[in-house]
Amino acid sequence: MNRSRRLWTVPVPVVMAAGFLLAACAGPPDIEPTAVVPSPEQIAYQRMEFIGFVHFTVNTFTDREWGYGDESPEIFNPTAFSAEQWARVAAEAGMKELILTAKHHDGFCLWPSAHTDHSVTASPWRDGGGDVVREFVQACARHGLKAGLYLSPWDRNHADYGRPEYLEYYRNQLRELLTGYGEITEMWFDGANGGTGYYGGAREERRIDRETYYRWPETWGLVKELQPHILIFSDAGPDIRWIGNERGYAGRTCWSTITTAGVVVGAADTEYLNAGDPEGQQWVIPLCDTSIRPGWFYHASQDDRVKPLAELLEVYYRSVGRNSVLLLNVPPDQRGLWHENDVAALREFRRVLDETFATDLVAQRPVEADSRYHRHRRFAPGNVTDGDPDSYWAAEEGVRAASLEIDLGAPILFDRIVLQEPIRFGQRIAAFTVQARVAGEWVTVIEETTIGYKRIVRCEPVTADRIRIAITRSLASPALSTVGLYRASPDEMPE
Repeated sequence: MNRSRRLWTVPVPVVMAAGFLLAACAGPPDIEPTAVVPSPEQIAYQRMEFIGFVHFTVNTFTDREWGYGDESPEIFNPTAFSAEQWARVAAEAGMKELILTAKHHDGFCLWPSAHTDHSVTASPWRDGGGDVVREFVQACARHGLKAGLYLSPWDRNHADYGRPEYLEYYRNQLRELLTGYGEITEMWFDGANGGTGYYGGAREERRIDRETYYRWPETWGLVKELQPHILIFSDAGPDIRWIGNERGYAGRTCWSTITTAGVVVGAADTEYLNAGDPEGQQWVIPLCDTSIRPGWFYHASQDDRVKPLAELLEVYYRSVGRNSVLLLNVPPDQRGLWHENDVAALREFRRVLDETFATDLVAQRPVEADSRYHRHRRFAPGNVTDGDPDSYWAAEEGVRAASLEIDLGAPILFDRIVLQEPIRFGQRIAAFTVQARVAGEWVTVIEETTIGYKRIVRCEPVTADRIRIAITRSLASPALSTVGLYRASPDEMPE
C-alpha cells in the first residue's frame, strides 16, 4: 500500500527566531587578539615544552668539540649504533622532538649526500651503506617524536666555503634533507660561521659577511617551499629564536615577541634575545638550549659530569617555567648509544617532574573575578581550573588590571604555581602578583612579570585556604587559561 509522505514546514519567522536564539546562546566572539600572535605551528611547538638535541659526528671519535674538517671518514664507525635507543629514551623522558646534527662544522655528512664524498658512504659503518638521518627519522616516527635537523652553515671541509659557489652546495644539501626523509618539523641554523679550516686542502682562515653571505631570506624561503609547515630556528627566527646563552636560562621577563629586522645571525644582542620585546613585531618562540654534559659531543672524560637532578630542574624551571621551550642535548658515545649515565639522569628527571606535577591542588575549584569579558559564562573565571587548555577567562575590554580569587576549600600546602595565557590571542600580561590567605591574613607570595605560554614559579612552602592572582599590568585586557598549584616532589628538596 502506497502512503503519501507528509512534508513538515516551519514558518520563516520561527526559523529566524531559532537562528537568533542559537546566536545568542553562542555568546560574544573571542577577545580581540593583539597585533602579533603565533601561528598554529608555533602554538603546537610551544606545547611540546621539552625537546632533545643529538650531537653526533666524527668529533665523537676524535674527542673534539669542533672538527677541523680534515678528519678521515674512516674514523666514523659506531659499534652498536641505535637511533631506536635515542628515540625510546627520549620519549620516556618526555621529549616530544629530537634534532640531529646532520652536518656539523667539520662538514662530515651523516647521510649519503650526492654532493660530496665526505660522508657516511666513505666510512666503514654499515660497509658504507648506512644513513644515520634515515634511521633517526624512522626511529622518531616509531616513538611518536617529531624529527628536526641541523645543517651547519659553516663547513671547514668544503673547498668553496666563503665563496658564492658554496651557497649552491649548501642549498643542494638542504634540498636532499627536506625532500628525501618525509616530514621534518624543524630546521636549525646557528651563527658559527667562518675561521680556520681544512677547506679542501687550503688549510687557511676564511671569513664571511654574516649579514649577506648566506642570503638568509632566500635560504629560509627555500626551506619553507620544500616543507611548508616546518619551523626555522636561528638568532633571528623567523619562527624560533635563541635565548642568548647555552645554560638553558630564559630571562625572568620573557616576551615571545621581538623585532627581527636588524638581528644578525651569529652577532645578535643576547640580552634582547633573552628578554624579548613587548613591542616586538614578530612572534619568535624563545628556545633554551643546553647540554646534559659540559660538552655538546661525547667525551669519556665527562661520564661523571652529567648534570645532576638539581641542575636539570633548575634548567627546567628557567626555561619551560619562563615561557620557553627546553632543548636538551644528549650526545651518543662511540658505540652510537646514549650513555648509561645520561639515560639514568633523564629517567630520574622525568620521574621527579611527574611526581611534582601529578596533582593539581586547585583542579575544579571555584573561582571569582572582579571583571569578565561581556559578563558572559563563556569567559568564566572557573575556566582557569577546569583542566581545558583551550578555555579561558578574560577581563572586560579596556581593563588592564584585574584579579582572580580561588577558594581552596581548606588549608592546603603548595610551593609551585603554574600560570598560562591563551597565547593564540597574543602575550598580554606584563606583571602579576600571587597572594595567599594564611590563617585569615593575606600575604604576598610572588611578584613577577611576564607569563606567556607558561610560567612556573617556585615559592617557599605556604599553607593557605584561598589564593588571589592580581594582574597589575597588561598590554591588552588580561586573559588566563590555566592556574595550577602543586607541591614539589620530596626529591626536589635540597638535603
